[in-house]
Amino acid sequence: MEIDHLLSTTRAVRRKLDLDRPVEPAVLEACLNLALQAPTPGNAQAWRWLVVRDQGVKERLGALFREVGEAYLAGKAAEAEPRALASGRHLIDVIERVPVFVIPCLKGRPSGENATDAAFYGGIFPAVWNFQLALRSRGLGSTLTTYHLSREAEAAEILGVPDGYTQVGLLPVAYTTVPDFKPAARIPLSEVAYLDHWGAPLS
Repeated sequence: MEIDHLLSTTRAVRRKLDLDRPVEPAVLEACLNLALQAPTPGNAQAWRWLVVRDQGVKERLGALFREVGEAYLAGKAAEAEPRALASGRHLIDVIERVPVFVIPCLKGRPSGENATDAAFYGGIFPAVWNFQLALRSRGLGSTLTTYHLSREAEAAEILGVPDGYTQVGLLPVAYTTVPDFKPAARIPLSEVAYLDHWGAPLS
């Protein structure tokens, strides 16, 4: 896939996940291997990746996901864009049916100090994006969700995550029901990028 097209059309996929088509282990492993090529602070490679296929585990995690997600959407109903709300609602409704969950984790815990935490999360999010791009290039979709993190300790017990590791999200992974996506509408660059000083026009 041509690189600019890949970068501009890798969407957060919720409603167009194929819930019935299995995801082959070899495809998932290829995408995870590409995730491991992402930059990592100090070459620490402190990431860990939990791949969940077991239906019973998905149902237990899905229950946490749904409880938090429903409360979140209820609080956002008045202000959220309707299309985004419907997309989030759909994923909450079908979460256990998604073929695979991937849960990226990091060794350590965030400190609450901005510079330290920027480096901490910088040790995983480039790899998560590599993973999502690799999925997209193979006809799969995903979205980085964080609902279950409000119940992280319970999720850790379900998954056997040891103390000293931080879950940073949950990616539902499936093939997509459409062959391609379009670039999203975005605020113009001229309104969000500045030159030398905040607010100064870029050009």
